[in-house]
Amino acid sequence: MVKLTTEMKDVFAKNKPYAIATASKTGIPNVAPMSTVQIVADDTIWIGDNYMVKTLANVTENPHMALYVWDPKKKRCFQIKGTITVKTSGPDYEKIKAQIKAKGPHYPAKGLLILKITEVFDCTPGATAGSKLL
Repeated sequence: MVKLTTEMKDVFAKNKPYAIATASKTGIPNVAPMSTVQIVADDTIWIGDNYMVKTLANVTENPHMALYVWDPKKKRCFQIKGTITVKTSGPDYEKIKAQIKAKGPHYPAKGLLILKITEVFDCTPGATAGSKLL
C-alpha cells in the first residue's frame, strides 16, 4: 500500500486550489482547479464535487487521476496519482456534503471523488525530477 510521507502531507497542506488532471477514455486531457480537497488517510484523498463536468465525465469512463501539490517557499512538489471512486450517497458522501454546505448553502455538493493513491512522483526541478517516490 502507498502511504504519503509527512513531507508530502506538509506540501499538500500548502496548496489551494489543487490542480487535478484527468483524461477521457480516448486520452483527451483535462486540468481543473479544486478547492474541497483533503487527505483522509495516508493513502486516500477526498475531493468534493460542486461543479465538475469534464472531470466527472473523465473519471466515470477512465477512473485515473493526478493531483499536483507545490510548496513555493521550499520549491518542493509532488505528483500524486491514483484511482477514483465516485460516491453520491452514503456516510462518506454525507460527511463531505456537510463540509461543503458549511462553507455556503449555495454550493450544490453533488458528489465525492475518493482518490486511492497508487503512486507518487517527485516533480521538484533537479536531478530527481520525474522519479517515482512511492
